[in-house]
Amino acid sequence: MPRLFFCISLLCILSIHAQDRKIPVDTIITTTHQVTIKGKKVNYSTNTGTLPVWDEDGNTIATLFHTYYYRTDIENNTNRPLIISFNGGPGSASVWMHIAYTGPKVLNIDDEGYPIQPYGVKDNPNSILDIADIVYVNPVNTGYSRMVANKEGKYPDKEKFFGINADIKYLADWITTFVTRNNRWRSPKYIIGESYGGTRVAGLSLALQEREWMYLNGVIMVSPADYKVLRADSPVSSALNLPYYTAAAWHQKALGAELQQKDLLEILPEVEKYTINTLIPAIAKGGFISEAEKKEVAKQMAVYSGLSEASILEHNLDVPTSFFWKELLRDKGYTVGRLDSRYLGIDKMAAGTRPDYNAELTSWLHSFTPAINYYLQEELKFKTDVPYQMFGDVHPWNLENDNTRENLRKAMAENPYLQVLYQAGYYDGACTYFNTKYSMWQLDPSGKMKDRLHFKGYRSGHMMYLRSEDLKAANDHVREFILSTSGEGKAAKYTK
Repeated sequence: MPRLFFCISLLCILSIHAQDRKIPVDTIITTTHQVTIKGKKVNYSTNTGTLPVWDEDGNTIATLFHTYYYRTDIENNTNRPLIISFNGGPGSASVWMHIAYTGPKVLNIDDEGYPIQPYGVKDNPNSILDIADIVYVNPVNTGYSRMVANKEGKYPDKEKFFGINADIKYLADWITTFVTRNNRWRSPKYIIGESYGGTRVAGLSLALQEREWMYLNGVIMVSPADYKVLRADSPVSSALNLPYYTAAAWHQKALGAELQQKDLLEILPEVEKYTINTLIPAIAKGGFISEAEKKEVAKQMAVYSGLSEASILEHNLDVPTSFFWKELLRDKGYTVGRLDSRYLGIDKMAAGTRPDYNAELTSWLHSFTPAINYYLQEELKFKTDVPYQMFGDVHPWNLENDNTRENLRKAMAENPYLQVLYQAGYYDGACTYFNTKYSMWQLDPSGKMKDRLHFKGYRSGHMMYLRSEDLKAANDHVREFILSTSGEGKAAKYTK
């Protein structure tokens, strides 16, 4: 009986503890730090905590966890740029770019991005904190961000948060609250989004202008997901994968000797040209393409992809990315990663049409999860029993009425200051670099704003910044972009 009583009592204690495990709705913890960036010491403070989301009646319906880094060794931040950073998913926490890309700390990983122990973070000598302050925002159900129940214990409808346009609406309002509380209205402002975050910030660019009257200087798209292409089920969306196939095969030394001996950037322009001028028209002909043309295209695709001509013909020239990840190194007993095809995986069976798991994502979770939990609690002093959600449940996600690409175009047209930087890794098989280029080309059919659209490519994958060489290059590109678009002393106007 005593043992039974003890077990029942313990269950009661655990139950009470679970019920009390809630995140504060509105709280900030401030810590002070120093980092050396580009050889110079930078003193900064970090505000880590939560800020409410309100409905139309002023009721709190959610709280967003965020981390705000700002320099303290400058007299006035009026002209100092502010970067508002989002990751994607949808349903991904704002952890990836936070502790691996632009922030003052980066993961303890090797130079190619693979996990090493002990887990944790180290100083980032390439951070953009030297020239801009940064806030990393976790949308609802990611990180420590949560919905908030009313007095009756009822939670708001998920539809208020989980969808392309709902997400943009409440985040635009939240950004306004953040900017007001931190007195950053006069600062040049930028938003950066990775993967689905690209969709998010494209939509936010116009929402901030037309709903919040907040005008931006720049939008930075990191490996952006453009669903107008990705889920179009069209000859274009299929053909755009070929340059990525070439890049991944080149890295894995799976191309023929003639191409393999060339540098990657010597090959890709040739493949891009072939994709636009030959492959898209060929796939567009469908079943009415001649057998001779079909075989000729398959033969050239095999040269560029590292796949066999037979397997390409079996797919009628429309080769799925999932098949490529399984097939490329099948004869060597490995699969290649989806988000970064430098990574290798091992499947249960060589047979099949897709890998058993994403080799790159498991590797990243291996190093990111312990690092963010340690860093927030021990270095930034934000203590909580609420679990940090690397990926939260945000389903069903409403993908209807996706006008985000057009929203970004309109925002640029309305705001002469606004420029866009696209960054993409050549080995990213989810949001391929050529998909990104195509999306950029399609943004402004008039061509009148193309000088305000910029593309940078890297020899890595979706999170190109995990590779040490690209961490430096990508941060330098963001730094240059910010410094060249801050608009100081320049009038926002069009001239003939």
